[in-house]
Amino acid sequence: MKLLFVEGRSKASPEDYFIDSNFIGKLPQKVFLAYLAQFKGQAESMKKAIKKTGRKILGFQQVLGCTKLQTPCQIVLIGNGSFHALNLAMQNKLPILLYSNGSSRLIGEKDISEIKKKKQAALSKFLVSNNIGILVSTKPGQENLKAAEGIKKKINAKYPEKQVFLFISSTVNTAEFENFPIDSWINTACPRISEDSHKILNPDDILELL
Repeated sequence: MKLLFVEGRSKASPEDYFIDSNFIGKLPQKVFLAYLAQFKGQAESMKKAIKKTGRKILGFQQVLGCTKLQTPCQIVLIGNGSFHALNLAMQNKLPILLYSNGSSRLIGEKDISEIKKKKQAALSKFLVSNNIGILVSTKPGQENLKAAEGIKKKINAKYPEKQVFLFISSTVNTAEFENFPIDSWINTACPRISEDSHKILNPDDILELL
């Protein structure tokens, strides 16, 4: 089956492309601009406004939920919601400045601490669970069947009392988890999926247990 990828664009009003000069004035002299695909227009407006002030833009990049991006300067993310901002915040020591619908807020340590609490709960859940499900995506760039099979072997070797099942799908909908008798999940697809539930771990989260 052939796939056609079409970029979506935000149905923003002209006012959304206006960047408040007070916001720009509070930015440091060096910034990295990141944006979601649907907010590219707003990002371009932000880029022009920042350049007019003489500030340097060290990067201008579209990001996904699993994008790897590290930079020593302030990252300004043009988008909505904290999903992508949290991914960037966990990779960088500086908080991420999220610009959304004309307003901004910092995503930092307080937000990350909530994720860490979820991961700790998921680890505890894994240790006491008998039925383990490993999520495998068939999407290009996210498919990690070989890694999933390797994790399954390691769990079977160290925890023979646990039953491990592979779940292979093009999409992962955590709302469907209740349809299966699985107590704990390990996610080999987009690492951001693990933040949707206290039952989901990423492979890196359980390395020390295996």
